[in-house]
Amino acid sequence: MTKYRLLSGIKSPADLKCLPETELESLCEEIRQYLIECLSVNPGHFASSMGAVEIIVALHYVFDTPDDHIVFDVGHQAYTHKLLTGRFEEFETQRRKGGISGFPFPAESEYDSFVCGHAGNSISAALGLAIADRNTPGRENRKTVALIGDASIGNGLAFEGLNNVAQSPNNMLIVLNDNDMSIDDNVGALHRYLSDLSTSKGYNRVRYNLYKMLRRHGIIQEKSKGLVLRFNNALKSLVARQQNIFEGLNIRYFGPFNGNDVLKMVKVLRDIKDMEGPRILHIHTKKGKGFTAAELEPQLWHAPGKFDPESGRRASDLNVSQVKTPPLWQDVFGESLLELAEKDDDVIGITAAMPSGTSVGKLSQMPNRMFDVGISEGHAVTFAGGMAAGGKKPYVAIYSAFLQRAFDNIIHDVAIQGLPVRFCIDRAGIVGEDGVTHHGMLDIAYLRIIPGLKIASPMDARTLRDIMHASLEWNFPVAIRYPRGRSDSSDFKQPLREILPGRGRALKVSSDAKIAILSFGPVGLDVQQAISQLEEMGINADHYDMIWAKPLDSQLLSEIANKYDAVITVEDGVRSGGFGSAVSEWFDANSPTVSVRRLGIPDKWILHGSPAELKAECGYDTAGIVSAVKEINDEISSTQR
Repeated sequence: MTKYRLLSGIKSPADLKCLPETELESLCEEIRQYLIECLSVNPGHFASSMGAVEIIVALHYVFDTPDDHIVFDVGHQAYTHKLLTGRFEEFETQRRKGGISGFPFPAESEYDSFVCGHAGNSISAALGLAIADRNTPGRENRKTVALIGDASIGNGLAFEGLNNVAQSPNNMLIVLNDNDMSIDDNVGALHRYLSDLSTSKGYNRVRYNLYKMLRRHGIIQEKSKGLVLRFNNALKSLVARQQNIFEGLNIRYFGPFNGNDVLKMVKVLRDIKDMEGPRILHIHTKKGKGFTAAELEPQLWHAPGKFDPESGRRASDLNVSQVKTPPLWQDVFGESLLELAEKDDDVIGITAAMPSGTSVGKLSQMPNRMFDVGISEGHAVTFAGGMAAGGKKPYVAIYSAFLQRAFDNIIHDVAIQGLPVRFCIDRAGIVGEDGVTHHGMLDIAYLRIIPGLKIASPMDARTLRDIMHASLEWNFPVAIRYPRGRSDSSDFKQPLREILPGRGRALKVSSDAKIAILSFGPVGLDVQQAISQLEEMGINADHYDMIWAKPLDSQLLSEIANKYDAVITVEDGVRSGGFGSAVSEWFDANSPTVSVRRLGIPDKWILHGSPAELKAECGYDTAGIVSAVKEINDEISSTQR
């Protein structure tokens, strides 16, 4: 580890503080080299973390963590934080099963102040921490910092937090990491002078003394303090020739500064650290800084997978295999959506900051038919409701874990009115290395309770396309869920088959089987493998692809009830309240003598690891299905002796 002379010696921020400021730039360079080395072989979120190195080093250098709080907004930029807080030696395990999380996680470290897997919560969480400390004897002087990116600041929750920050007594600092705009318009001498002046301790001491004198003489009242602050912000914007939304709030604004200048960041943070009242520090950073390929294409390098650190080529670019691999589930959806849009002018694609991540971007050739609303899932759903009320046919593609944020919008703005919005739920089920904040494990359960909303999940790529085309004529809200990763077949564009709401299909029916396996979604492919293994063992089980969790196929269930002694349900979601619960409720009401065993995600939080490892942990991979069938088969055999 001699090539990481500085970084390898930092076991905590206390060690960082022992370094002279003259070493900080060298430390930042070491951190970048280490991130390149690690992430090239153990993939993670690359571009954002490369861009945020200096600001995180400066924050830990100036503030006294963990007594002081640093609250991240999404952990994509937090790798430097992990390296500086005792996890340097463990960092190679990040996102692997049993290793450290890819995101800040309080259960993992006292330096991780709050969970941050979904965007927009940092300001609200940080304000809660700040006010809690302010009202706890002995903790009044602790500092709280929220580090939020320019994309996250547009989230509705972030705006709600900002409004409350302006209304509640607090001393928190909000660092707005703006990594998508140039700083060239703001580097003039007058701007530099104004920025340096507004953060200097001398200026702020004079400013505060003047404020106290005016208060003492009755010229300024406490209730008019906000007017003075807004006037001060307006004066600064006039001189700097730059306006921003914060000027209308009672929040002091500083910047913008170059966030990739670590010495400048240390100076500015020291100058404003002990100021009274809420402050916003606006910085500019460069995504992917220090790695040319990531600097040139930061979106492509957000999470690039494995790559060659020398050439800058991603493993996916280096794959020269001529073997045709099945498309991603999201691309099956995206190509189907494009087919629908070409067929029907009323088809609209909507996504929340994920046009490429969901493949809604395939509609980009039709700019009036594709809408990316930013990190605003609730707005996306209500916006789609308005579109549907106006006669359009909206398809809303959002990751399962993020759709949770729009639960009330789904109920109030779509389902109550019965509006025909098609929710295309990407990353449904276990997603893998991103872990607990990103698993799409709850959507079946939380959507199943909503009256009038129907829920489908295709087992294969062809069925997804069939469902998409059938949904064009449906006049009710529907959720179509599919997982992350590759689908089963490249040959999915076949003649369309009829898909009717609440109608499943029998895939394997035999005369002597005593056990029926009912699957919901692509986990049915695991069931097929399990059945093949069971046949080699001499154990027979039949298979039904139910397609729908709501409404259930009652006719098919009645046939199953009359034929089998036991039923096993399999789903890539929580067992509690999910597809298996719906089936159990049906059998309890209609055929209570048939035993039902539910396979799926147990009632606990599932951390990170590969999808195969996590499905095995939960017991619904191929081996888990085989084991469940064998156990039930033995039970049936013993009772029949």
